[in-house]
Amino acid sequence: MRIGIVLYPTYGGSGIVATELGKELARIGHEVHFITYSQPVKLGGFKKNIHYHEVRVSDYPLFTYTPYELVLTSKLVNVVKYENLDLLHAHYAVPHASAAYMAKQILAEQGIQIPLITTLHGTDITLVGKDSSFQPVIEFAINNSDVITAVSESLKEDTLTYFEVEKSINVIPNFIHLKNYLKNPNLAVKTKYAPNGEKIITHISNFRKVKRIPDLVYAFDEINKEIPSVLLLIGDGPERNNVEELCRELNTCESIHFLGNIKYPQDVLQISDLFMLPSETESFGLAALEAMASGTPVVASKTGGIPEVVEDGVSGLLHEVGNIDGIVKNGITVLNNNEKFKEGALRKSQEFDLQSVLPKYLEVYESLLSEQR
Repeated sequence: MRIGIVLYPTYGGSGIVATELGKELARIGHEVHFITYSQPVKLGGFKKNIHYHEVRVSDYPLFTYTPYELVLTSKLVNVVKYENLDLLHAHYAVPHASAAYMAKQILAEQGIQIPLITTLHGTDITLVGKDSSFQPVIEFAINNSDVITAVSESLKEDTLTYFEVEKSINVIPNFIHLKNYLKNPNLAVKTKYAPNGEKIITHISNFRKVKRIPDLVYAFDEINKEIPSVLLLIGDGPERNNVEELCRELNTCESIHFLGNIKYPQDVLQISDLFMLPSETESFGLAALEAMASGTPVVASKTGGIPEVVEDGVSGLLHEVGNIDGIVKNGITVLNNNEKFKEGALRKSQEFDLQSVLPKYLEVYESLLSEQR
């Protein structure tokens, strides 16, 4: 198959999943074309069967805002036509699925039929709760895709709640390539951050308000009083300055390290004793899965798709959103029973290995193409 994958190329979960999916499809012999505005951060160097098409956006004096969706549409038309693609797989409803639908109609007028699969990842659905002006476009993009998938049962239910959906939604969970996580930890790095044997607590996110990082910092302050620990914060975003100020207010800066965006977070997760994700909502919780695959148990909010990933009492412990006392209690419990939860985390993560999830996507692709013939 010749497959076009439309994605965000950044560190977000959707971009990581879409890139890893494409890389694995290429490894088993399919021809994969990534279409986006910059090279995906997880793509790496030259690989057989992988092509990257950059969507170049120019500044037009006429427009206040750059018309990315229109430029993406034109790029999709050209790539489908001249690379003879068999199908398009859009990750996110807007702008990717909406642009792909427009491209699909342009191509149809030229006698080219291209099936469209849309995978819903979360923000494209949940943002409607804050801004209903997106609803008509997202609803249209969903209903006019040939196949819809969602990364969790929770996201599927949210989609059916927010939109009038006429098509069935297939749940295909996010995944990790387990072999990339089962490595020996770098003990020299661990000693650097925990020179006196402190426990290492880690968090990964894009530092948006929905991640509720202040809850984590307050909870860490209490945990650290009982169990000497350090907190490693991976990622960056709009809340970072506020979190840094909070660290100074609590006088915890010496124990908290801001590491920024890291291409391979598993290198840090493998030296960690606990991963914490106190989010307001998560459609899946890919960072939690990455932690579990690294043998790191998770303390997280009982929200969205997280309970489908983190098995409460096995691979970690769950708390209600905003319950700082619950975060503290669960964090101490996991740190005091670390080996038990580490084993549970590794065991649960195996359910989401790429080798188990990939056949579900291949089945969707092959079924759709057989219908087109």
